[in-house]
Amino acid sequence: MLFYHFTVGLTYVVIGLGCAIYFVFILRKPVLGRFWGALIVALVGSFLGGLFVIIEPFSKIIKWLADVNGVNIFASLFAALVLITIFSRVSSPK
Repeated sequence: MLFYHFTVGLTYVVIGLGCAIYFVFILRKPVLGRFWGALIVALVGSFLGGLFVIIEPFSKIIKWLADVNGVNIFASLFAALVLITIFSRVSSPK
């Protein structure tokens, strides 16, 4: 049981890390705290995306889209990228 929770947590961390790398180094968007700020926001978004699946009206729609290691990849990716985008727009100096 402990190994299952470890793989689920590791999956969320990898999704958050991938989103932060994509947003900061590939898209080169300005984020407060550069990579580390984007990583923290992406990790929070990834975990919140996992909780988003629990909400009843969306669970049936999202559940069949993707499921790896007990983690819904689509919801985690979507939530992480949306939170990084919002954080980038709010924190960007203009």
